[in-house]
Amino acid sequence: MSTLWDALHAVACSEPDLPCIIVPAQVSRHYHPDGLEWTYGQVAAMTQQLVDQYAARGWGRGHRVALLLENRPELMLHFLALNALGAWLIPINPDYRQDDLLNLFCHAEPDLVVSIQDRCSLLEQVGRAMGKTAPAVVPQQEFSKTLPAPRRAAMTGTPTLESGAVLLYTSGTTGMPKGCLIGNDYLYFAGKRYTQAGGTMTLRPGAERLYNPLPLFYANSLTIANPAMILSRNAMIFPDRFHPELWWKELVQTKATIMHYLGIIPPLLLAKPVCPEERMHNVRFGVGAGIEPERKGEFETRFGIPLVEVWGMTEVGIAIATQHQVPICAPRSIGRPLAGVEAKVIGDDGRNVAIGETGELVLRREGPNPRSGFFAEYVKDADATEAAWLNGWFHTGDIVRSEADGSLSFVDRKKNMIRRSGQNIAAAEIEACLAAHPAIQQVVVLPVPDEMRQEEVLACIIAREKPSNPEELARQIVTFALQRLAYFKVPGWVTFVDSLPTTSTHKLQKAKIFQSSEDPRSRPDMIDLREVKRMAAAKRLKLQ
Repeated sequence: MSTLWDALHAVACSEPDLPCIIVPAQVSRHYHPDGLEWTYGQVAAMTQQLVDQYAARGWGRGHRVALLLENRPELMLHFLALNALGAWLIPINPDYRQDDLLNLFCHAEPDLVVSIQDRCSLLEQVGRAMGKTAPAVVPQQEFSKTLPAPRRAAMTGTPTLESGAVLLYTSGTTGMPKGCLIGNDYLYFAGKRYTQAGGTMTLRPGAERLYNPLPLFYANSLTIANPAMILSRNAMIFPDRFHPELWWKELVQTKATIMHYLGIIPPLLLAKPVCPEERMHNVRFGVGAGIEPERKGEFETRFGIPLVEVWGMTEVGIAIATQHQVPICAPRSIGRPLAGVEAKVIGDDGRNVAIGETGELVLRREGPNPRSGFFAEYVKDADATEAAWLNGWFHTGDIVRSEADGSLSFVDRKKNMIRRSGQNIAAAEIEACLAAHPAIQQVVVLPVPDEMRQEEVLACIIAREKPSNPEELARQIVTFALQRLAYFKVPGWVTFVDSLPTTSTHKLQKAKIFQSSEDPRSRPDMIDLREVKRMAAAKRLKLQ
């Protein structure tokens, strides 16, 4: 088998009645309000119809087709059809507006855009701004009649494991998104790693239903989880997005056995009142990343669902997982590399760090080709591709710690490290500490300039209740941190905010909290607590 379509077609031929794609009912949703459940046989038949329609108009290998279809299950049908033909899929975030689309189209250069009806006027605006645009079609109409012929011929031959399948853009949480070319070998390798993880993550072929609130235009669902479900003959559940108030009802309604999450999801669910459905589900385990250890235990106890923390990136899929339960008091463990993946932790000099020390996580594929099964390239950026694969290892940009038991613990993104008076400080460590304060709903830690110490620590806080005296609450929070952290890690600046910018998958966008040219310290609502830190440091020195 060379394509994901080959894998799905094989299931459809052998077990056509197995459930494949499920959408929960939701009367307020403007598509499929009654929900649906398609079998593998139905999905294969609808996909084959699209394959025939695309091919009849001349679409095929090497063409680039952008899909603006929200989180509709039809996106998967078009993806599988394009995959069968050897065309690249370019999924479009439905929250994108004119400037976002301009950037994406100029870089990705799609030959065709398949869109829902209400985005066509926006696409026309983008086309006028570009001076040229790809032809757009609306799938709700008769597709074969509205589908134009391509402006360039398809490449000859049939798709292989090495063929490109998806041009997927990184989430851009710390910088501009990069276009990652995902090949068919990635889809197979990512899917097989998931299915072979074992431990708590053990899959039962043909018996699982994965509820995934993460969108189809990012890697987690489209190129990692969905291939895993297809390869294991299991079902994919697509809500339109994450709805805390509908979560448990939809899990029960769709008979989900697995759930995916991001770190922000468990705290939001824990904040909801108790409801009967939260204990009526059949979920065997959850898979995700970023939950604080204290909240993990609370979630598992209240809802009866063990959570498996994993580590992954768009470029490499899910590569590391805590296949077995870890103690609640453990650090932010991400477990061990999955089958076929080699990983190590290196210092700035490129050498392996000692156990217990922190360094950058680098990884590669076992065997003669270290890049096989990972992203093919950053499109139009050969220098960035080669820099990422320095010395034959993919450099993740994540700082981790190697533990004595052979597992790895996540510390922070390299770009999020704060350099204060020669000390490297992980923003994630401070965020984890502050998140335990009862007055804090959400917190992000950033570096700000400091004339004496290079950088100082800033905490941007969403309070559970609007503080009547922000400065007093800030002092309480800093005092709380001083009791738990080395003084130099404690915030010297605090500001209370109403919201924080996030991506469509609820990942925080730290780069968008302040303007790039702005000095956050100049804001009138910024609270300066550096003197509190200084006094705490002086007191500790006196006691030594």
